[in-house]
Amino acid sequence: MKLKYDRIGNWSIIKLEIVRDYAKAYSEILSTQRNPSFYHVYIDAFAGPGKHIYKDTGEFVLGSPQIALDIHPPFREYHFIDIDSAKVNELLMAVAQRPEAHIHYGDCNTILIRDVFPEVSFTDYKRGLCLLDPYGLHLKWEVIQTAGQKKSIDMFLNFPIADINRNVLWRNPESVPQVNIQRMNDYWGDESWKEKAYSTQTSLFGWQVKQNNETIASAFQERLRDVAGFKYVPKPLPMRNSRHAVVYYLFFASQKPVAASIISDIFNKYRGRG
Repeated sequence: MKLKYDRIGNWSIIKLEIVRDYAKAYSEILSTQRNPSFYHVYIDAFAGPGKHIYKDTGEFVLGSPQIALDIHPPFREYHFIDIDSAKVNELLMAVAQRPEAHIHYGDCNTILIRDVFPEVSFTDYKRGLCLLDPYGLHLKWEVIQTAGQKKSIDMFLNFPIADINRNVLWRNPESVPQVNIQRMNDYWGDESWKEKAYSTQTSLFGWQVKQNNETIASAFQERLRDVAGFKYVPKPLPMRNSRHAVVYYLFFASQKPVAASIISDIFNKYRGRG
């Protein structure tokens, strides 16, 4: 299969800068920790080929895998996952001289639960930074909840509000295809999103009125805390396109107050640009 590089916008550039800023701080802290010492791992569930094309200039920019590999001090181990064989082949070449980097070909919903998360054991003093950046509703709640219950994982998460609005939250909910409802159920974890996404009011046509994006994102923020089990979930960062429309919300979740403090500073740094 011929490799086709993703063309990314300014919001993706900002996301990559945020991931770099936090990953560097995270690795610096854990690399210097003693008594006990920690073994810290970087996990990228929708890794891509390691570089993208910035559509404003047509130039290549580094993707999240290469950004993580370039962090100093380095992570002890890396796990890059993608379902696209051409992207996986590109990644294999990129890490040929990095034996601590592991490439996984397949569905991250299976690979994370079966192969990767079990290796990040809290009691073994292992810790992980996990980037869950799907293109849309291609992630299952089981992955998110497992990350929260591990107590050893900090997580970046793409909440794809544009995909949700386009394919699920229609003015007439009864007309939404069942396949899209199931995708939303899989991502949210159950059907409780319907109560959060629609108000009790109805329109002139008798349809339920959709809540605004921020209300839906706030409901998911609560779910990350109350159901997934992350202790600290700062207010997410809305990532906007050139027309100022929100493409997705970038969430961060952790068990540590210091992590929440660091990411809040980073989010505030980029909030005006996002």
